[in-house]
Amino acid sequence: MDIVYIRELEIAVIIGIYDWEREKKQLVSIDLEMGSDIIDAAASEDIEKALDYKAVAKRLIDYVGKSEFMLVETLAENIAKIVMEEFQVPYLKLRLGKPGAVTGSKDVGIMIERGAK
Repeated sequence: MDIVYIRELEIAVIIGIYDWEREKKQLVSIDLEMGSDIIDAAASEDIEKALDYKAVAKRLIDYVGKSEFMLVETLAENIAKIVMEEFQVPYLKLRLGKPGAVTGSKDVGIMIERGAK
């Protein structure tokens, strides 16, 4: 299986459990690895046969930017569901970071894998 990826997609979102986090958008950072077979797209140079990473990014920017979750875990699960169902991705690895959430740390967050590699 080949991997199509998006690195450090930053989106402003309402996320967190504290009152101040519910009032002001914070940046989250997304790294996404998506399983895909690129052979047909490479042979034909037809975008319709490729996993369109721009379309994935636009969908996530729209969805995440409008969402308001308490936990990064919930947001990560919803992102995985969107990517796998709407873009027919059989496997994904997702890193969802919340930069600046912990004093002294550049970034904290979670990583999940879904589907068969």
